[in-house]
Amino acid sequence: MTGPKLNEKSFVAGERSGTKASAKYVRMSASKVRAVLDLIRGLPVRNADEVLQFTDKEAAVAVRKVLASAVANAVHNDEQDADELYVRACFADEGPTLKRFTPRARGRAGRINKRTAHITVVVDRMDDDRIEVVQNREARRTAAGRRRGAAATGAAGRRARVERSRQRAQAIKGGEDTESTVSEETEADDELVDQVDEDAVEQTEAVTEGAEGGAGDESQSDAGDSDADAKEDN
Repeated sequence: MTGPKLNEKSFVAGERSGTKASAKYVRMSASKVRAVLDLIRGLPVRNADEVLQFTDKEAAVAVRKVLASAVANAVHNDEQDADELYVRACFADEGPTLKRFTPRARGRAGRINKRTAHITVVVDRMDDDRIEVVQNREARRTAAGRRRGAAATGAAGRRARVERSRQRAQAIKGGEDTESTVSEETEADDELVDQVDEDAVEQTEAVTEGAEGGAGDESQSDAGDSDADAKEDN
């Protein structure tokens, strides 16, 4: 959602509402700053901050500071909620140009223009419908992150075991003192083996008890058959 590009005159005249912050005499050209401002115009504040954080441009650092100042002004001065703000307008005006010279051939002088810019960011509260959409999107993103974390938990144990095996192999190959290393790295494996042994013992005892019970039943049935045969002979 992008709105019309505003400048300092339109904002001062009261054509748009919102809370602004400005940085004056930033030592970079306004054209370079505008390339970064086009990336965040109309975005929610949180998304705009993420975009600026991972933008590989020098102007992104200055713009991010101005955005943080605008959000702070809205929160402390206008009592707004930071999660409900978005970048309503942002623009960069040209500041004074510092003229410098460098020597050239044949006694000439080459001119160097060191340009400056005035950066302005305006934030405002989103409407209720857009706030609901943004909150639902964040909830879905959080739920997806939890599902990915739960899925990765099962593979974490296997990765840890593989890493311990690699460290053990490297220690043996390097001729290091492997006694303490192996004892520390295989502690979890020993606990797992003990647990498996206990489960095996329990299963063996259960099978033994079942076999003894079956043998007792068979002996009782054999005794009953013998008594029946004795009665028939009589």
